Amino acid sequence: MGRGLEQALVLSLGTVTSGLALFLPVIIMSKAKLEYIWLDGYTPTQSLRSKTKVETDFGGTLEDCPVWAFDGSSTEQAEGNASDCLLKPVALFPDPDKIGTDNWLVMAEVMNADGTPHESNGRATIDDDDDDFWFGFEQEYALWDVDTNLPLGFPKNGFPGPQGPYYTSVGAANAVGRDIVDEHLQVCLDTGINVEGINAEVMMGQWEFQIFAKGAGRAGDEIWVARYLLERIGERYGVGVNWHPKPVKGDWNGSGMHANFSNGAMRDQGGKDLMTKICEEFGNNIPEHIDVYGADNNHRLTGLHETQAIDKFSYGEFDRGASIRIPVATIQKDWKGRLEDRRPASNGDPYKIAAVIIKTTKKAIG
Repeated sequence: MGRGLEQALVLSLGTVTSGLALFLPVIIMSKAKLEYIWLDGYTPTQSLRSKTKVETDFGGTLEDCPVWAFDGSSTEQAEGNASDCLLKPVALFPDPDKIGTDNWLVMAEVMNADGTPHESNGRATIDDDDDDFWFGFEQEYALWDVDTNLPLGFPKNGFPGPQGPYYTSVGAANAVGRDIVDEHLQVCLDTGINVEGINAEVMMGQWEFQIFAKGAGRAGDEIWVARYLLERIGERYGVGVNWHPKPVKGDWNGSGMHANFSNGAMRDQGGKDLMTKICEEFGNNIPEHIDVYGADNNHRLTGLHETQAIDKFSYGEFDRGASIRIPVATIQKDWKGRLEDRRPASNGDPYKIAAVIIKTTKKAIG
C-alpha cells in the first residue's frame, strides 16, 4: 500500500521511517444534541426557553441527562449577583425535527442553586403524580401573522366574514395554516407525544390539538413540549403562535385548554351521585382554580362564545356553556369516565391546572 493511499484511508500520528507510517487511529466519539426546554419566570404568563447541550456518547435515557445550570438573571428567575439556576431533566423525547442524528428534547424543571424547586416551577405543585389520574388537554391557539399582528388569514385593514365557516373547515377561503398544523402533528407523533387529534377552530386562524396522558406530570410535559415544537416550526414559516385566551376582541371565540380528567373511582365506580359530588366540590373552590387557569381569562370567560362567566359556576350534561361539561360518553357508560373542565385558558400551565384538579377531586371523593 503506497503512502498516499495510506494517508487517504486513515488519519495518522507519528513519524515516517523507511517509507512506513507509524500511526495511532483517531477515534471519533459520537455526539448527541440535547435541547433543554424550560419555563421562565415572567409573569403573569411564563414563556418557553431552550438551549442546546452537546454530549459525548449519550446513553439515550433520562438518567443520562445531566443537571445543567443557566443564567436565571436573564429569565426573571434570579438576581445578577446570584444568577445560577438549575435545569433538572424530567422527560426525554427523541427530536426528529432537527438536522443530523442523535437529537433529543429534554423537558426540565427549574431548581434553585441549592436543589430546591424554584418559585416559578409549576411542576413542583403536583402532590399526587401517579397514573391513577388521566388527563386529556384540548389545546387551542391562534396562528399569528407577525407583520399585521393579527390571526393568520385576517385582512390587514379589516376582518374576515363572521364565525361559522371556520370550525373544522376545508378550503383556502376558510382554513389557513394547515401546512404548519399538519407538520406539527407529524413531528409530535414522531417524537412520541400522544396527540389524539387536531382540528380547525371557530375563529379564522385558530386551531386545536388534543393530548392524552396518564399522570399530571406526564400530561404537562407533553403539552409543553408540543407547544415548544409548534413555536419552533412556526419559525421556519415566519408565523407566530398566540396563546392568549382572547387574541381578538369582539364577537370572536377565545382560546381555551379544556381539561378532561378522571381517576380510578370515576372510571370504575362512577355513578351520577359521584360525578355530581365532584362537580359541586369544584363549585366550592372557584378561586383556587381560576387563579391557575391562565392570565387574562376574564376576557374569555364572559358567558358568551361557549363559556360560563368567570365569577359563576355551573355544570351540565352535554353543556358547552357550562363550567364543567358532563360528556355524553360518560353518561352512556352508566356515568363512568371523565368530566371536562372548560374553564382553563390556552395560556394556562398544565402542571398547575392538573395539580388543582387532583386536589379538588380527591377532596370530593374523600
